[in-house]
Amino acid sequence: MSNAKSLEELEQKQDFIRRHIGPSPAQVSDMLSALEVSSVQELIDQTVPASIRLEQPLTVGQSRTEVETLSYLKSVASKNKVFKSYIGQGYHPTNVPHVILRNVLENPGWYTAYTPYQPEIAQGRLESLLNFQTMTLDLTGLDLASASLLDESTAAAEAMGLAKRVSKAKKANAFFIADDVHTQTIDVVTTRAEQFGFEIIVGKAEDAVNHDIFGALFQYPTTSGEVVDITDLIAGVQSKKAIACVAADIMSLLLLKAPGKLGADVVLGSAQRFGVPMGYGGPHAAFFATRDAYKRSLPGRIIGVSKDRLGNDALRMAMQTREQHIRRDKANSNICTAQVLLANMAAFYAVYHGPQGLKTIAQRIHRFADILASGLKAKGIALKHSTWFDTLTVVSDSKDDVIARAIAKGVNFATNHEGEYSISVSETTTRADITELFDIILGEGHGLSVDAIAADVEANGSESIPASLVRDDEVLTHPNFNSYHSETDMLRYIKRLESKDLSLNHSMISLGSCTMKLNATAEMIPITWPEFANLHPFCPLDQAEGYQIMINELHDWLVNITGYDAVSLQPNSGAQGEYAGLIAIRKYHESRGDAHRNVCLIPSSAHGTNPASAQMASMKIVVVNCDKNGNVDMSDLKAKAEEVSENLSCIMITYPSTHGVYEETIREICDIIHEHGGQVYMDGANMNAQVGVTSPGFIGSDVSHLNLHKTFCIPHGGGGPGVGPIGVKSHLAPFMPNHSVINVPGTNIGNGAVSAAPYGSAAILPISWAYITMMGSEGLKQATEMAIVNANYLTHELSKHFPILYRGRNNRVAHECIVDLRPLKELSGITEMDVAKRLQDYGFHSPTMSFPVAGTLMIEPTESESKGEIDRFIEAMVSIKGEIEKVISGEWSIENNPLVFAPHTQGDVLGNEWDRAYDRFYAAFPVPAVAKNKFWPTVTRIDDVYGDRNLVCSCPAVETYRD
Repeated sequence: MSNAKSLEELEQKQDFIRRHIGPSPAQVSDMLSALEVSSVQELIDQTVPASIRLEQPLTVGQSRTEVETLSYLKSVASKNKVFKSYIGQGYHPTNVPHVILRNVLENPGWYTAYTPYQPEIAQGRLESLLNFQTMTLDLTGLDLASASLLDESTAAAEAMGLAKRVSKAKKANAFFIADDVHTQTIDVVTTRAEQFGFEIIVGKAEDAVNHDIFGALFQYPTTSGEVVDITDLIAGVQSKKAIACVAADIMSLLLLKAPGKLGADVVLGSAQRFGVPMGYGGPHAAFFATRDAYKRSLPGRIIGVSKDRLGNDALRMAMQTREQHIRRDKANSNICTAQVLLANMAAFYAVYHGPQGLKTIAQRIHRFADILASGLKAKGIALKHSTWFDTLTVVSDSKDDVIARAIAKGVNFATNHEGEYSISVSETTTRADITELFDIILGEGHGLSVDAIAADVEANGSESIPASLVRDDEVLTHPNFNSYHSETDMLRYIKRLESKDLSLNHSMISLGSCTMKLNATAEMIPITWPEFANLHPFCPLDQAEGYQIMINELHDWLVNITGYDAVSLQPNSGAQGEYAGLIAIRKYHESRGDAHRNVCLIPSSAHGTNPASAQMASMKIVVVNCDKNGNVDMSDLKAKAEEVSENLSCIMITYPSTHGVYEETIREICDIIHEHGGQVYMDGANMNAQVGVTSPGFIGSDVSHLNLHKTFCIPHGGGGPGVGPIGVKSHLAPFMPNHSVINVPGTNIGNGAVSAAPYGSAAILPISWAYITMMGSEGLKQATEMAIVNANYLTHELSKHFPILYRGRNNRVAHECIVDLRPLKELSGITEMDVAKRLQDYGFHSPTMSFPVAGTLMIEPTESESKGEIDRFIEAMVSIKGEIEKVISGEWSIENNPLVFAPHTQGDVLGNEWDRAYDRFYAAFPVPAVAKNKFWPTVTRIDDVYGDRNLVCSCPAVETYRD
């Protein structure tokens, strides 16, 4: 009986593993048979070099069921104390409209989509991002906006980089930051400046003109709440040929004059308080806008309006599309992940409330600040400023008593400065809250009536926003912001956009190197729990005990999985992780008196963000060649390591390689670099082919970033969020990022921050925590093994019809393969683009195209796809091969065939005219399986050239919309 019971418990424990891993045991058997191996282990033995296979299993524990996992995590979350937050400083409580919460944040149709590099099947989120850009332009008063950056502080760092690129003060090397900018922003910008070799000057805002600078940053309103007319400050900066940057509060811009109207060159900030929870620091979308003249230097992505093949308006990513992969070390930034899901939430918040609704919210916030201020002043309480939008700073000699009373009532104030505390009211503040604030500050029995004070404020008017700064222009006039204010209309608008996009809830997304695997529902549930969603990142640590427990457990598991000694969870994207890892290497060398070590070796096959990140760390890049098999050319590596030996800082290498193979020489590569005094940075993009089988620390590398949004199941969100923590060996641990507001244990005091919040995008860490918990040591290893099985089966079947570009030992691949379309292109004229677009007609997202090798498709099935889905993809590729052969044979001309017209929309197929060499039904339903689950692209092939030549990055004009 006991044996039966234990067997039943074991089956329950493994239940999640078999649900995460797509192929059934019978399907695994069939795939192994096709590969002519008798077991998964035999395939692993043939694929992964024995010298790097782990000698001991992982020790993250046994797998837990979904019920056990959520029950335990709920008990951990309950240790967080969710106080009322008046801390402000860039983070505010907000009411997430439930129609957005349920239908966007909690909807896999939105959170499992990939970056919109294939615009024909991404028109929905592209429209939402265009709304975000339009909202940004309207509120900031500038010409050009991006589709989101990572957070306000890193956006400010990007603004500094833009300022240096475009400023005409070419001899200046200093960037000025007003001392009333948010503390975390000063921290992040200073860290970035140190890597670039810029001087940072922090001082009174009015002192900016007294320095030789290439740019300056002001906060509007200031971190302590003051609303100041910065027109003259901006003009003064510009008179020195420098660039004036303004970090603005997005909600205040409904009432305050747009910074662009004050003359600002760059305006940035966080869109968090537009319906995105604080989440202990993130993820949140930053907005960024600048002048049209600087569009070629704008960091991140821009959504632009173009035309499709039939002349219809169509949206696409303009100019910056994968620009870091094209321009590499010449890129404007190393940004790869944006914050698309959160930008979409903020845009939908603006759409749902509309301009009047938003203005009402902003007016209500400001009115409560006025009421609070009026009552305090009536009782003789001194306020630091006479102007404000939502934040009051109190000057007090009884600060400690007030803070103690606040804590006792479950209330947090900002307490950054001696003898001062600040109170930031928000959308969630009520009249009862204002009464409670009076009680806390004045003590009970103060005799103040909120209703009476409100009436007095109403009667006498408010002067807390200077008359010269009151906004007098209309914003958000486009119909998209004026049409969907009932929940019914909003629900249908969200659904209409969702239906235009192909996500993982429709079919396999086989993008090589991007690991689009299952984001399990049980993993996603905790992120909206109030205990995780509603904490301010700067709340006292004893209020975040649950977060600390979860973070520490995740840290320890990642240490075990990576073979490193310490992990920083602060970087909020993979590219930020690269940057943080390179900073650690640079500081390590400096600590040893080797500051001159600044050369970074990068194989030619590297991810595009690698050279861009190295450039951001002011490293000199030396490219190492690859051999004909796609491996690092060892002769070239040895020669270049020898040549730069005295100045060698590090190598950045991806493992398995971007070519999809386990290179046999990886340990030798590490040894060569170490012999010359360098460090090994192992890009963690392909960590999903290592977990449980090998590890970067065991192989011999010193630091890696981990893409939690790939290997560890945080969803891609249509192009973000992501998390990119770094793991390091012990000698690099002291140089990981810290934070100026909340000290991060285990790092040196004084280490700069790389993200705005101490733990980056903390709110989505429970996703990876839950994945590791439910998979356990055994399941994590199985996931890696099945990724290898699926990839090799796919490769085996496709190789019957297409050449496979690279293979490793025993003719095997790792977790992905590269299909070489160049021979077919030469014979037929059909391009890799044609194949990619035709796959959309078959219901599939296009694989990674022309990276890392032009003219190829890189395909990664992941462990979560069943053999049935993989076979369906293979069928599509084989069918497309047949179509290409018809072009080669002359049955179809190069100008008239389904590939060059792909993808086909309903309007295209059902149009009155049809002069194609193939019939309409075949255009839409090329194989019977498509009819069972047809996905219709909503636009035909988009004209990229037209979009770049006629750049429009806001919603089309109202007249166009009406037409």
